[in-house]
Amino acid sequence: MQFHHHVPQPSPQRMVPVAGSPLVVGVVPGQSELVTATAAAWAEALGGIPLHFAYVDATRIVDEEYADGTVRHSPLDPDLADDSWTAVESELREHLAALLTDHGSAWDFRYLAGRPDRALTHLARAVGASAFVVGARRPSSTERVREFLAGSVALHLTRHQHRPVIVVPVAVVDWKAPAPW
Repeated sequence: MQFHHHVPQPSPQRMVPVAGSPLVVGVVPGQSELVTATAAAWAEALGGIPLHFAYVDATRIVDEEYADGTVRHSPLDPDLADDSWTAVESELREHLAALLTDHGSAWDFRYLAGRPDRALTHLARAVGASAFVVGARRPSSTERVREFLAGSVALHLTRHQHRPVIVVPVAVVDWKAPAPW
């Protein structure tokens, strides 16, 4: 017996209105300031819409998802009491505050857990976001292999939900350089 599960596809009827709808911005420690600056520029251009920044810690699991897009999370190993995530959260929050001092739109930061594409999608649904802003990873040989095998967060977002994804380039490769493979 086969069950056919219908997956809702992107369509004009599923679009979230851009005017007045916030953006969800994926951030990671050490990320280029260009991602935050790009998100802020888009928010300003769209009339000062809110920005919801989020870091997704893939080393933690989601215990419970809340309607506002936040989560209760715990370490993968239940025997390991690990509160080091609070330092990462604080560092990211302070970094964003410093970058956004002259930005006029409202913004917040969420520390999420689990699979990045799923966590960002949950947040986008919760806040009614019209799109995502994420940074492309810096091209290194190990990153190229990992992304080839597993795919990037941006790629997963484009394949598993219906909102547009704005990918900010943070490093480019010389077109004339020989291919690394």
